[in-house]
Amino acid sequence: MFSFFPTGAGAQRIDIAEIAREVASERMVLIDVREFAEAKASGVAEGARVIPLSLLPLKADPRQPGCEVPQGLPIAVYCASGGRSGMAADALTRLGYGPVYNLGGLRDWAAGGGRVVAY
Repeated sequence: MFSFFPTGAGAQRIDIAEIAREVASERMVLIDVREFAEAKASGVAEGARVIPLSLLPLKADPRQPGCEVPQGLPIAVYCASGGRSGMAADALTRLGYGPVYNLGGLRDWAAGGGRVVAY
């Protein structure tokens, strides 16, 4: 089973099964930061919101109208391989969200037992 660390300092661990439960119960936000075409081509983690990294500063800024990311909940992010999700986790942390977990790529989600669904 995979364990992940939030960005920044801290020693919390979280696994895919726990994330899936938290997302299903609306106690955590799961964000896919890949482009829409990528999500459509390969599917998304069950319960994930697709907000491409290029749109994240606008869609996740709580000072902007139309902010799509609720505050006060932990956030987990992933992309195709982990690079963009790392940048997204840093951006979300700078915007005041936390804790933020970088799950790596969609393959990491699936390998940890997470369900992938059509987008």
